[in-house]
Amino acid sequence: MDPQKLREALGSGLLSFPVTHFDADLQFAPDSYAAHIDALSAYPAAGLFAAGGTGEFFSLTPDEVALCVRIAKSAAGATPIVAGCGYGTAMACDLATRCEDAGADGLLLLPPYLIASSQDGLAAHIEAVCRATGLGVIVYNRANAQLTATTLARLADSCPNLIGFKDGTGDIENVRAVTLRLADRLVHIGGMPTHELFSEAYFGAGVTTYSSAVFNFVPELALRFFDALRAGDREVTGDIMRRFFLPFSEIRDLAPGYAVSAIKAGVALAGHGGGPVRPPLTDLTEPERARLAALIERARDVARSAA
Repeated sequence: MDPQKLREALGSGLLSFPVTHFDADLQFAPDSYAAHIDALSAYPAAGLFAAGGTGEFFSLTPDEVALCVRIAKSAAGATPIVAGCGYGTAMACDLATRCEDAGADGLLLLPPYLIASSQDGLAAHIEAVCRATGLGVIVYNRANAQLTATTLARLADSCPNLIGFKDGTGDIENVRAVTLRLADRLVHIGGMPTHELFSEAYFGAGVTTYSSAVFNFVPELALRFFDALRAGDREVTGDIMRRFFLPFSEIRDLAPGYAVSAIKAGVALAGHGGGPVRPPLTDLTEPERARLAALIERARDVARSAA
């Protein structure tokens, strides 16, 4: 997809990160993964991120990343597929090429592995990845890859295929500086864990779309919340927040890594498979799964009553 067309498409609606499916031996499960992507693409998502953070990018081999992209692209129909990309510069450039060859419509560039660096160093890293591909590139602003509005403006000038800024820092001051300075150049995407909890603040700062992890297993509820947010219906967003997202966040916060593990458990409880998470993540305990199952059981009623 042309990078600028992808930018427009991603900004038009809700986004999501499908989980990557594994079998009991922690091997990639392509058939289950394809079926889940097919089910999610039946809903009006503006784009799906294959092998992203919620998709356990950090636990996948480069071959698995490319295979995830290839299968997702085949199963998603017309829904754009953005591929996870990252690690050191050489590895990220290699992954960018692999994902482009696998049919990805764009790339989400996650932070470089481990090391902190200067703004100039981050800019050089991003420029190298942008030069390695013809795909549209979205930078994920979080952890050791936090960019200023000045750096992003320089990158936007030097990299025509840099199309997006996804923020997972919660630094609203910097986010607002970015959206003001690059309002018409980049698509601005919210990327906090369970971003719905932060969506109203980000919306006010000029970030009008985000990636919803819970779309993986309660897509109707995720879309109902997103539509109400864009319509300014705070009664509906507040109701869904109180009855679903706040209780879900309590489960998510029970252990480190549960921002991914709880989503994967939700996918299984909703009947889509998914399998376990790979180490170093850990799966929910049985009592925690039972608590999540009860919340999912109520989710459809919450979506209906909020309609």
